[in-house]
Amino acid sequence: MDNRLHEFEKGHEAFQKVKFNQSKERFKKLVSEGQNPKALFIGCSDSRVMPAMITGSNPGDLFIVRNIGNFVAPYKPDADYHATASAIEYAVSILEVSDIIVCGHSHCGAIEALYKDIEETPENIHTIKWLELGQEAKKVAMLAYKKDDKETMLRYTEKISVVYQLDNLLTYPGVKKRVEEGTLFLHGWYYHMEHGDIEYYDDDNYEFKPLTQK
Repeated sequence: MDNRLHEFEKGHEAFQKVKFNQSKERFKKLVSEGQNPKALFIGCSDSRVMPAMITGSNPGDLFIVRNIGNFVAPYKPDADYHATASAIEYAVSILEVSDIIVCGHSHCGAIEALYKDIEETPENIHTIKWLELGQEAKKVAMLAYKKDDKETMLRYTEKISVVYQLDNLLTYPGVKKRVEEGTLFLHGWYYHMEHGDIEYYDDDNYEFKPLTQK
């Protein structure tokens, strides 16, 4: 194996010897009975954000989708490839999860990129297009904060972007139908990498509040 991945090889070895053996029966049950996750977790691909770690979840608990910026593209019924959309449909219609969590985080590279003048090239054409999903949040943040308060503006953009992604989820027929039926619930979370806290979006008061005080 490539020496650059040696630490991952050792980590896998430790997993087999300790963690897998500790939960061997659980893994066997997941194989024989299939998956029945409690929620769909839509998070950022940022390597510093670990969904299972910050939620304390176990194998089989979360159906996880990760992409740049934890964005949700609006429903688009065409014949193209839509990875995030497909995962949403599968989780809602096939796995029948009861909850969807859209989790943003502090110091998000995708949100910061919204404020940079990035030249489009063949190497980043898909990324530039994908970042369009954060533009509405950027517009709101720029109206609320002055450019000289950049850090505050970035944190606000990260949070308000989560709200826009929740709105985009409701453009999916399956999501909208089940939300209206009361069998599916949407949640907006914001993870602070600095101190490990999570805030949730209170749509009654239009603000983020500490998750642990719910």
